[in-house]
Amino acid sequence: MSNVLLKNIVEASFRANRAYELVLFDRLPPDQQDALRDLTKDPNLYGVLIPREGGGRNTKSVCRDTALLLFALNQPGPLPAYARAMLGEDCNQAIAELVLDEVLEMEHAGEFVCGASAYDLIYHGRLAAEVEGTVARLTRAALQYGQALDIEDSGRISARLYFYNRVPVSAFWKHRFPGQDAVASYLGIESGGVLRRLLDGSWIRLKPSAQSEGWFQWQAVKDKTSGGASHVYKLYVSPTPEFIRVAFQALVEVLTDSQAHHFKVGSDAPGLLRPDKMVAYFSSFESLQDAATRVGAALAGCEAQGVPFTAALQADGLLSWGIDPAPDKVTLSWQEHPSWRLWVTNRLAAALVAARSGRNSGLEPWRFALERLRLENVDTDTWTPTETFGRAEAVV
Repeated sequence: MSNVLLKNIVEASFRANRAYELVLFDRLPPDQQDALRDLTKDPNLYGVLIPREGGGRNTKSVCRDTALLLFALNQPGPLPAYARAMLGEDCNQAIAELVLDEVLEMEHAGEFVCGASAYDLIYHGRLAAEVEGTVARLTRAALQYGQALDIEDSGRISARLYFYNRVPVSAFWKHRFPGQDAVASYLGIESGGVLRRLLDGSWIRLKPSAQSEGWFQWQAVKDKTSGGASHVYKLYVSPTPEFIRVAFQALVEVLTDSQAHHFKVGSDAPGLLRPDKMVAYFSSFESLQDAATRVGAALAGCEAQGVPFTAALQADGLLSWGIDPAPDKVTLSWQEHPSWRLWVTNRLAAALVAARSGRNSGLEPWRFALERLRLENVDTDTWTPTETFGRAEAVV
């Protein structure tokens, strides 16, 4: 669990949030069952919480244990003894998360509150600190931008956060990179290009797929993955567009003599103008750090763009990193398995939407979103995942 300091709330009175209706999966309309069919891959699924009316709330999937707790708290009261025993030492944080996520409400001064309105009842102070470094400042700016959007759909907000700090695809860049052939020539990966011999000797070019659209991707000829590795570590290299070619060539030269097992680069103008335009994959943080040190030395003086929602490896934002979360067994078939950044922005966006509905919380939504994500084992001052990050998550 997270090491965030939470107040002890388990002695409070709680109730199921009446803004939601709990519906057994089998009793959903057929069209909704079809859309959510992949949720049934989890044997612990009970059903979904459906908002009774508007307000930006999202439908939430619910496991059997949470459903039982909601039934027990249809009438306000203390936590059932069985729930406290089952959750054990994690009880306080688990219940705090359910309150912050508006699944449960807790009583205070004769009223029941949840989400951002319950913040001061749950946290010891407000933890968001001043930040240093390009990436951390970009991330805070992205969150404040997300807060200001007049959008209630968390998926759309997440997309805006994810693509924050893109360079606009202007007429100049469309002319410079009209297609993949032009990008390949610019990068030196075309037949006879300056990097082709190096690539052909150590890397296998992967065929494009629906999941890799917009990318050139390579896999190491030799298996460099660790059979016992529990995470995929990602190195982001983020030069400004003017430095793409020199940065990519330096990256390929370093990766060829590294423990990287995959890497990719944008294959069109939008791909090269996004902040996370070059990504390399490693089985350990130590191997990532070694490669990053050498890439940083080779690119000293290179102007950085910076990738929001990543952990900086140097102050200027040129190099940063993240960890892809463990596969979610209930990801829907039409949903892409989230990368590190998408996993982060999805959760932040949901928290931003929830915080807007908080009554008189006096807390800016972006700050609430930071502290809610901190409970997911992410240091939201440095954007560094903790050692316990990435375990497969259960349904709510």
